[in-house]
Amino acid sequence: MKYKAIALSFLLFMSSSLTAQDRDISHMSSGGKLKPLQANMDIRHYTLALDVDIPNQSINGYTQIDLVLNLPTDTLLFDLVHFLDVTAISTNKKRNTFYRDGDLIYIVDKAGFKAGRQTIKIEYNGKPPVAVNPPWKGGFSWKKDNAGNPWVVINCQLEGGKVYYPCKDHPSDEPNEGADLFITVPKGLTVAGPGLLQNVLTKKDKQTFHWKTNYTISNYCILFDIGKYAIAKRTYTTIEGNKVPMEFYVLEEDKANAEKILDLRERDTRILEKYFGEYPWAKEKIGIAQVPNPGMEHQTMITYGDKEGKFILKKVGNYDYSANLFHEFAHEWFANKVTNKDWAHMWIQEGITTYSEALFCREANGERGYDSMMVVLKNNIRNQKPVVQGEVMNSSDAYYSDIYPKGAFFMHTLRFVLGDDVFFNTLKKLATAPQYTYNNFVTTDDVEQLFSKASGKDLKPLFDFYLRTTKLLEITVKQTGFNEYAIRSENVPMPLPVDILTGSGTEQKILTDKWIKIKSSFPPIADPKGYFLKTVNSN
Repeated sequence: MKYKAIALSFLLFMSSSLTAQDRDISHMSSGGKLKPLQANMDIRHYTLALDVDIPNQSINGYTQIDLVLNLPTDTLLFDLVHFLDVTAISTNKKRNTFYRDGDLIYIVDKAGFKAGRQTIKIEYNGKPPVAVNPPWKGGFSWKKDNAGNPWVVINCQLEGGKVYYPCKDHPSDEPNEGADLFITVPKGLTVAGPGLLQNVLTKKDKQTFHWKTNYTISNYCILFDIGKYAIAKRTYTTIEGNKVPMEFYVLEEDKANAEKILDLRERDTRILEKYFGEYPWAKEKIGIAQVPNPGMEHQTMITYGDKEGKFILKKVGNYDYSANLFHEFAHEWFANKVTNKDWAHMWIQEGITTYSEALFCREANGERGYDSMMVVLKNNIRNQKPVVQGEVMNSSDAYYSDIYPKGAFFMHTLRFVLGDDVFFNTLKKLATAPQYTYNNFVTTDDVEQLFSKASGKDLKPLFDFYLRTTKLLEITVKQTGFNEYAIRSENVPMPLPVDILTGSGTEQKILTDKWIKIKSSFPPIADPKGYFLKTVNSN
């Protein structure tokens, strides 16, 4: 998700039967400490079958959850926002008793649930929360296009999938066997969803769209968009030679823009494959859905709408470019394929994806373009609290603006410390090796150990210094004689290479807490191109 300042308070949708307090989801977040009852469950598959009542802004249907219990238990626990009404629950086609506590559903069976595979069906209905600042404050957006057609989209990264379907709402468990969505809407509208469209069934004045993904997928990516869409299509051939459908679900009123956007998508895929390897979902599709808010990284159906659903392109070098369109697509690698195990490590998804924007500038305008982007990112760093604030956090507490620019700038630092060959090869390994992708999850320690092994250096002190503290590298430059100077850092976390600009040019030294002697016709400049977040003291 692209960063934007988040309002501290907002107005919430209200129904006649619910108070404002009932409808308030500002407290809602995803993840946090994993509850023991949920730690016992391994989610395998979700099936959502929902009828969307657009005039009444409500949904009605069921979610089926296939899971494996590690140990026998008498209670199952799922998350679902409390103002959606649960009408019935069955396990393996047997009715269950249940009770609710806030946004939690407890399913109880005195005889107990055996270890192994279980199938739970939860029937429910009601009015899901309305998004007031999508995608940063999520829920449903019930909009209309300029022709007056319904335009319905969902965003729920920070709140989690529980805003509209029952689930185990924690980033450490994704449905390994994917998800099926059966979404029923008024005839004439189209549903854009994840994976591949299986079929469309028409019954009287309604149509049901069946979307299916076989890949593992994050809870907040199991969703859909509804609109009066035209579909622009072409086929993309990946870097590995696989042919992938490329589809743009664009409002009929904007379909004149479709081929241009697909041109950008094709070009951007080439750039991202260069650095991160083959497009991750080659067996499904490269999808885009136009939405009335800035986009999101919804797996295989990235949403796009720079401002109020329209497309705003600027020039980077000779390239037409949308930061929103590129950023969300880069998340297909970092967020959807490489996923943090806990929200505490959200910088991996957002920081590396933001860094990919600098790599785009490198492709479009060379190293000069890359350097310019890093200056912009550096200027956006607030450095008021660490990027990694702990080890177990919910999405709201972990979501702090610096996960974007400081996370990206740390990758810039790492590139300089390691050199291009080691850095870029290791970054691609992070995006492609099985132990970090798809069914597996990563933490900051995993990333550090990967880069440490590749470089032959213990990089943990550097990772801890810049990611787990707000410290800046403190460099002291002092004059010791005529045209003679000395440089050191008292808080350097490990010996680090540093460029020093002198009267005779730029030379590289290893910065430690020991004084380095420098000869120069003018006061030397440490780290002139700005690879480190630092302060420099001269005396």
